[in-house]
Amino acid sequence: MRLLLAEDEKELSRALTAIFRHNSYSVDAVFNGREAYEYLQSGVYDGVVLDIMMPEMDGLTVLKKIREQGNKVPVLLLTAKAEVDDRVTGLDCGADDYLTKPFAAKELLARIRAMTRRSGEKLSDPVLKAADLSLDRSSCEVFTEKGRLRLANKEFQMLEMLMAEAGRVIPAERFLEKVWEFDSEPEQNVVWVYISNLRKKLAAVGSEAQIKAYRNLGYSLEEKA
Repeated sequence: MRLLLAEDEKELSRALTAIFRHNSYSVDAVFNGREAYEYLQSGVYDGVVLDIMMPEMDGLTVLKKIREQGNKVPVLLLTAKAEVDDRVTGLDCGADDYLTKPFAAKELLARIRAMTRRSGEKLSDPVLKAADLSLDRSSCEVFTEKGRLRLANKEFQMLEMLMAEAGRVIPAERFLEKVWEFDSEPEQNVVWVYISNLRKKLAAVGSEAQIKAYRNLGYSLEEKA
């Protein structure tokens, strides 16, 4: 199960990330509301833990924006605010649950389990499509009418980002932030290595799509002219 954690207190974020991973969740951690909104545009999550008081864009604004776009991902609001009016505002904006700080890790995990169970319908089509490509999120396979291949985890995450934002340039730094753990320091050339592998795999399944490199900008999935 894949979670997005948006929490600007980095020590708390690291602690929660460790707890989630110990409980078999895959986690993307971001530290401001703008990043949270961008990640929700380019990735598919089973649940979101969203702090209200964040820089650049507050959690309630993020929540309003994704709900206006029809994104039904379960959202748990996490905040130091305990007043009834704040809880009501959060729920009225489309939150599925609300937990105030400080809290026990066991309660947070239980609320996430309950929240994701209540999400009765699938959040999105399990197959993402762009150009002549289809990406099966349930099996991590990319396919066209000519062939099918299973991708390694990081390859899958990178291609998912490229397909979700087909035609738009994604900086190498964003791949590093999203695909590699935020507390590691991989060199940017590792992104180029994975892009090279993805190009070979797209060719192997007979795709006409191409991953174009834009010097000093990033990479974009585009249809061949």
